[in-house]
Amino acid sequence: MRLKTGLFATAAFALSLPGIASADEGMWTFDNFPAERMKAAYGWAPDQAWLDRTRAGAVRLTGGCSASFVSPDGLILTNHHCIVTCLSDNSTAQDDLVANGFVSANRTAERKCAGQQAEVVTGITDVTADVRAAIGTLTGEAATRARDARIAEIEKAGCSEANIRCQVVRLFGGGQFKLYRYRTYSDVRVAWAPSISAAFFGGDPDNFNFPRFAMDAAFLRAYEDGRPAATPAHLKWNPREPVDGEVTLVVGNPGSTQRSFTSEQLAFEREVALPVSLAVNSELRGRLIRAMQESPEKRREGEDLLFNIENSLKVTIGRTRALNDQAFLGRLAAAEAEFKARADGQAGLGNPWGEIANAVKARREFFLAQRFITPSSDLYGYALALVRAATERTKPNSERLRPFTDSALPLLERTILAERPVTPWLEELRLEWSLSKAREYLGADDPQTRLLLGRESPEQRARRLVAGTRLADPAVRRQLWEGGAAAIAASTDPMIVLARELDARERELQRQFNERFDAPVQAAQARLANARFAVFGDTVYPDATFTLRISYGQVKGWTERGAAVPTRTRIGGLFERATGAEPFKLPAAFERNAARIDRDVTYNFVTTNDIIGGNSGSPVLDRAGTVIGTAFDGNIHSLGGNYGYDPELNRTVVASAAAIQEALENIYPAPALVAELNRSNRASRRR
Repeated sequence: MRLKTGLFATAAFALSLPGIASADEGMWTFDNFPAERMKAAYGWAPDQAWLDRTRAGAVRLTGGCSASFVSPDGLILTNHHCIVTCLSDNSTAQDDLVANGFVSANRTAERKCAGQQAEVVTGITDVTADVRAAIGTLTGEAATRARDARIAEIEKAGCSEANIRCQVVRLFGGGQFKLYRYRTYSDVRVAWAPSISAAFFGGDPDNFNFPRFAMDAAFLRAYEDGRPAATPAHLKWNPREPVDGEVTLVVGNPGSTQRSFTSEQLAFEREVALPVSLAVNSELRGRLIRAMQESPEKRREGEDLLFNIENSLKVTIGRTRALNDQAFLGRLAAAEAEFKARADGQAGLGNPWGEIANAVKARREFFLAQRFITPSSDLYGYALALVRAATERTKPNSERLRPFTDSALPLLERTILAERPVTPWLEELRLEWSLSKAREYLGADDPQTRLLLGRESPEQRARRLVAGTRLADPAVRRQLWEGGAAAIAASTDPMIVLARELDARERELQRQFNERFDAPVQAAQARLANARFAVFGDTVYPDATFTLRISYGQVKGWTERGAAVPTRTRIGGLFERATGAEPFKLPAAFERNAARIDRDVTYNFVTTNDIIGGNSGSPVLDRAGTVIGTAFDGNIHSLGGNYGYDPELNRTVVASAAAIQEALENIYPAPALVAELNRSNRASRRR
């Protein structure tokens, strides 16, 4: 599965007051790790040197996943599902890397992942006072403009050299602002990946479940100046068996949680946002499946998108179930009431809950318009970015929209100009679907619908746009990027024309969002954050923001319907689980190499670590800081982590390093990688 969002399955949730972390709960920032709390629970906690070494080996992938350096030559461990797009981009009907897997014979044969960037945190600085001073007493959009202007200045000042990216992150809803400084690697190539039948064995039925038998692992490599990057601060690869009860730490970049949401914010999710997502994505799934049935080539080309849609739908269904569980909501409400009581009377608190309620009420008025103003299409995404960049790049850095500031432009430029294939029928299908949904939800006579469609039907509009645009050609995109405002104004490309027509409406909707929702919610949540700090001290951690976090736990099973669930599966169990029919068909490489495979090796195992979407590919470390696996999934209970954590039921699912090593040696043999990992381990031991 793709750990990018979460769901909740009805369970006895062990909720405490908002902000209090209990048991193994917590996605902690590296500058506020609760060492004493962990030591009290496990008798040991990492010291600062351990944290610094680990942080230097942890990697964030800009595609939305986590990873780690595991050799001094830029070798990166992550999940297979994090690189499916790269494999697909490098595939043809005759050479399908998704279906067959990929083993690079040598480093020169490693294939580039267009648009991918690897990033390593090199520093974290608190800039809260600086940003808050810029906001001052301003309100509404003036406050967001002042905030973003100061953030742009801070980011630019912190990133004057090449291969450095700066990002100011808003934590606690605006209670804190931290400057994260990254060392970037913009040339990333795939070195090894199993077949998707091995990586996603069990398919959607096994997704978010355990026992699992998935080889969801892959290796990338970072390059600089055409050579493998020097990464001496890598983590040690340790393909040993996990031990029940041993301490585990997960280091990665959880994407987003809503654990600090108020009851009004949760009601908006339950009543508005989730139902819309469930309905429209269900229809997209149906349209895509029907189209994929037309030919084997369309099935191959649509597989990655279908995988994403089905994963997202399962998440949405689970979240919807959670927020319609009255017992669960009752516990959340009780915790919120208790927090209010304990925070009551704090100087300067005011009524942040009421202010958030008013902001949510305002958002209900324009949510659908904002939800459907951007047609779904990679080609339209290029067009809008080019149109926006042409305008924003003429402004002073402090006045630009956030994605177009000096600190953000290098990555945006690489993304726009990356040489990635575009599949016309998928573009047309997504455009037609998104335009038809906009008309359905907004109404045929709505001015925005007329702006989106003109006098055409969704089908006509999509067909004409995809057939007429030249933006699939990266050379055309480069010409428009380098030509700036003049080139964009002169362009007759239909996608560019549409983006120009929609730009003003999108900007107006963003202005409403800033003025009526984001600014008041940020101001209110900043005061709520102060209240949490006053009541709970340093026992609080911020909601996930796709920034580097660390969680601790242990190798441990759980009890399901009265039966104990074991901590692990073994490779031999895959042969027993295989039925011969998809998605439980034995992968060809396992069948071919059956006599060589050690079936007693631990395949997947579970831990109590607190994770969420974005943690895909995170290294799972033992107390020595060595890599004993990579996190790729959670059980059905853990994905309720979007709203809370249950220490009795929540589990992280891990692909063991021992199983990955077995695959490297005997299933998808990669002797060069095995030798590299062995050399890395020896070097690590000498250090």
